[in-house]
Amino acid sequence: MIKSADNSDIIHAIARDCLGLDGPLMEALVRINQRFGYVPKEAQAIVAEVLNVSQADVAGVTGFYSDFRSAPPGRTIVQLCRAEACQAAGVASVVTEVEAALGCAFGETRGDGAVTLEDAYCFGNCALAPAAMVDGQLIGRVEAKTITALVKP
Repeated sequence: MIKSADNSDIIHAIARDCLGLDGPLMEALVRINQRFGYVPKEAQAIVAEVLNVSQADVAGVTGFYSDFRSAPPGRTIVQLCRAEACQAAGVASVVTEVEAALGCAFGETRGDGAVTLEDAYCFGNCALAPAAMVDGQLIGRVEAKTITALVKP
């Protein structure tokens, strides 16, 4: 949720800066996501208005790309690859162990805001499957204990 008029002004400015670009919608959403860590619902309406596109178009783009969040992420972001090579290497058991150890399901942020667990589909690290990314750090042959050690309370 946008908590201040300042954030609304920032979002307006970001969208206006993208008006002359090819693909301004995607660029505006990327910039907002980078600035706030997510794309608030209220930002979607502002972007639609400034770029003269429908709110359905904005919602469609934010819903399609998994990197666009609609809520603030946890302090630590854990992504586990669920693509074929990682499935063959046993990622399902890692997922089960991580969810149990961290007290949070994939696709959710833990109640205390410490961690967000996300599915991913291929980091291009198939030779070292199963693969994960923790706060942007790629990890091969990952085990649940490796991930839980990296999550700060």
